[in-house]
Amino acid sequence: MNGINAYKLFLRQNLMGFIGFCLCFYFCYHLIQGDRSYLRLLVLEKKIDHVERAWESKAAERAAIEEKVVMLRPGSINRDLLEERVRHVLGYVRPEERIIFE
Repeated sequence: MNGINAYKLFLRQNLMGFIGFCLCFYFCYHLIQGDRSYLRLLVLEKKIDHVERAWESKAAERAAIEEKVVMLRPGSINRDLLEERVRHVLGYVRPEERIIFE
């Protein structure tokens, strides 16, 4: 009988500590491995950096294309650019010219 009472006393004294340890373990595990974990945060930050770099490169390409379009507008035609585009699109070549493909 004395052993059972000692066991119950031991459980009462250490139950809160055991529950606290289990909660701490649960939260630490999900801090590292869960859907909203630190590792997932690092992966998402890498993806964000990659997408931002891709967006910046596309924005630079777009700005270059818009600059060329502005030069082809009727009010401000750049004759050299217009001749280059005509030759490229229509395939006009003078007899003394050579074509270099890039």
